[in-house]
Amino acid sequence: MKTRSLIFLAVSLLFMVAFLSNNAFAQKKPGPWEVPAKNKTMKNPVKSSAATIATGKALYAKHCKSCHGSKGLGDGPKAAGLKTFSGDFSGAAFQSMTDGELYHKTAVGRDEMPAYGKKIPDAGDMWALVDYMRTLKK
Repeated sequence: MKTRSLIFLAVSLLFMVAFLSNNAFAQKKPGPWEVPAKNKTMKNPVKSSAATIATGKALYAKHCKSCHGSKGLGDGPKAAGLKTFSGDFSGAAFQSMTDGELYHKTAVGRDEMPAYGKKIPDAGDMWALVDYMRTLKK
C-alpha cells in the first residue's frame, strides 16, 4: 500500500513538472511592435547620472521587475503566467532600440504589457527608467 502511494505521488509530480515546463515553453514570441517615427527619434533630454539611474532602478523594481526580472531577462515571478514572453532587456535586439522607442513602448504598452504613461506621469522619471534599462546590457 505504501509503495502504491509513493508511485502515485511520483507519477503525479512528474505530470505536474511536465505540465508546468510545457506551459513555460508555450509562450509565444511577441510580434513586431511598430513605434511611430516621431517617437523613434525622440532624444532623452535627461542626462544620465548615478541619480537618474537610481531613480530608474527604483521605478523598475516597482513596476517592471515582476515580469521582466531583476536583471531584465524576462524571468520575473509573473512572467511564467504570461501568454507572450516578456523579453530580454540584456540582449542586442532590445539594447539596439532607440531611447525614444523604449520610452514609447513603456508609456503606451500593448497586449499584456501595461501602459505606464499614467502610472509614471513625470517624463523625467520615464527617461530615468530608460536610463536604467540601458544598464541591463550584457
